[in-house]
Amino acid sequence: MKSEKLLLTLPNKTVNPKKLSSKSGFLALSPLLVFLTFYLVFSLLAHDFYSVPITVAFMLASAYSVFLLRGMKLDERIKVYSKGAAHSNLLMMIWIFILAGAFAHSAKQMGAIQATVDLCLWTLPPQFLLAGLFLAACFISLSVGTSVGTIVALVPIATGIAASIDNPQLSTFNSQLSTPFVVAVVVGGAYFGDNLSFISDTTIVATQTQGCRMSDKFKLNARIVVPAALMVLLLYVMMGCNLQISNAVSHIDWLLVVPYLLVLGSALMGMNVMMVLVLGILSTGVIGILRGSYRFYEWLTAMGEGILGMGELIIVTLMAAGMVGVIRQLGGIDFILQRLTKRISGKRGAELSIAGLVVFTNFCTANNTIAILTVGNLAKEISAKFGIDPRRTASILDTFSCFAQGIIPYGAQMLMASSLALLNPIEIIPYLYYPFVMGLFMLLAILFRYPRKYAVNT
Repeated sequence: MKSEKLLLTLPNKTVNPKKLSSKSGFLALSPLLVFLTFYLVFSLLAHDFYSVPITVAFMLASAYSVFLLRGMKLDERIKVYSKGAAHSNLLMMIWIFILAGAFAHSAKQMGAIQATVDLCLWTLPPQFLLAGLFLAACFISLSVGTSVGTIVALVPIATGIAASIDNPQLSTFNSQLSTPFVVAVVVGGAYFGDNLSFISDTTIVATQTQGCRMSDKFKLNARIVVPAALMVLLLYVMMGCNLQISNAVSHIDWLLVVPYLLVLGSALMGMNVMMVLVLGILSTGVIGILRGSYRFYEWLTAMGEGILGMGELIIVTLMAAGMVGVIRQLGGIDFILQRLTKRISGKRGAELSIAGLVVFTNFCTANNTIAILTVGNLAKEISAKFGIDPRRTASILDTFSCFAQGIIPYGAQMLMASSLALLNPIEIIPYLYYPFVMGLFMLLAILFRYPRKYAVNT
């Protein structure tokens, strides 16, 4: 759904990329490097990713980006930064965060999450819990076209399931099951629908910018990413062979499951994600009070605590958006486009350049939809020049943007998942098998010119 993406466009005129030297271009992109260096390097030195709050890292990078806006008064610099953080679509995302926090915490306080976890444990054999979670995330995201909505619905359940596993030893790679691992199963599956769904905004934007039909793009894209999903699904089946549940579930409190069933059902029916969450919040209040899980004022307190719990996520989102606005103002995005398209030869090189463009732009914007919008017209020109099928270009844009969005710790999806699971986003990234496999399969499709029907070798 379009309302749940962080569209970080800035209406101000950017610097002409032709006037940017290499030094100026890299300087324009340096705020992103400052953030990554400060956050990752100091965390690695401390051997603890909780030692450096992500809010502090973004604050320092944001202050540095404002400093780069030379030739302007301080209040004008802050206005440029603020305009990047004040986009209407960004604020729409923040309202979703607020509603998600209120729903998740009120559902937890009334026992809805534990009841839903019990239902999953009662329905699925322990050996298929990981595969079942992944399939559920794939199906829901494909149905509703939203990765964030899928994460909101399933991550609390995933954390509950992780706590219920008795034997943490997995049967593949000698890995240990952990909460970050189980959360990553859901987050990875959420990108399946983000990439393929007909109502996903990445699919809509990718096909519109390239002038092709969504059904044609789906057919091509599915031939590449469905095998990737099946491979990851098989891996989860193999890894879950030794899993055991600490206590067998003998009773399901069906009334407490209703809020989550309402949320999942209304989402699958295509209801707006904000309305889905409002419905969920109201159901937790009505059922929780009738059931005796809490009183009216305790319900209000639970919602308030959930909203406050989203505070860090909202602050990080605003600062990231402001920093991206400055990068765009300085011409950093245009510089990326200029440098990555400077030397292209042949279809394979052209497709790799398109992939590199959308990945790098996604790293800078922290949003896969705006990354596709930014490079879409240029990608179309490259495709026309080298005779690349528009359906193939749309698939490359969509798949690699979802890959990039899936591996950055400051994307909306990762921040939402880590907030709901009370984790550091860096903890989740190593276990995101599907985004990595999806990106690898798309890369192999470019290198080996697959499917042949849509790609002629050069």
